[in-house]
Amino acid sequence: MTDAPLDDLRRAVYRPVRSGNALEDTTARIVQTVRLGLVAPGESLPAERELAALYGVSRDTVREALKELSDAGWLETRRGRYGGTFVVDPVPRPSTPAVVSAAELSDVIALRGVLEPGAAWAAAARSLSAEERDVLWARHEAAALAEGEDYRRLDTLLHLTIAEFAGIPSLVPLVADNRARVNAWLDTFPLLPRNIEHSTSQHAAVVSAILAGRPDAAHAAMRDHLAGSEALLRGFLA
Repeated sequence: MTDAPLDDLRRAVYRPVRSGNALEDTTARIVQTVRLGLVAPGESLPAERELAALYGVSRDTVREALKELSDAGWLETRRGRYGGTFVVDPVPRPSTPAVVSAAELSDVIALRGVLEPGAAWAAAARSLSAEERDVLWARHEAAALAEGEDYRRLDTLLHLTIAEFAGIPSLVPLVADNRARVNAWLDTFPLLPRNIEHSTSQHAAVVSAILAGRPDAAHAAMRDHLAGSEALLRGFLA
């Protein structure tokens, strides 16, 4: 399976940060790539020079952000021929439940309910290439076979791939930002095996509708899938 679509997703996340809070925004963006699973536990981040170019900041800013996250236990530096900055394995998890206001929770859930069903509809309305079709199904299968903490990373990659295949470049960063906030909350409560089984069957419905070129069915299947996530988020966080 090609990594080209994943590279496209990485480019959507590794984008220039806002001016004024370069260090904070760079640090947050690196955390986002980890929460989204674009850099898995044990994998290396791009080199400092590349990160600086992607984020549009100085190498000093990148170096400070990496040090902050290393000190916080998210990253580790390895020396030698195969050295670099790596995501720790396992990634640190919050020890206390998230504190989320009802307004913030409703805002994030409502935005997700607009973005992701729309992405599924748009992806189904496109004529996907054979490569894109293979990648989409492979992402679904990978999530279906995932075990333990790896499930959320691969689940996220599937959702981001659907957004990528919608063919609307500006949509992917919006979905990525929204998903990163959702993942930060999901990390505070346990994986539920029956919920994962249900999600897997819903993923199959979404992906099958996209591959069959049925936009309305893909939209409806994604709405059903997100309703389950919403129930869990409200149950654990409200």
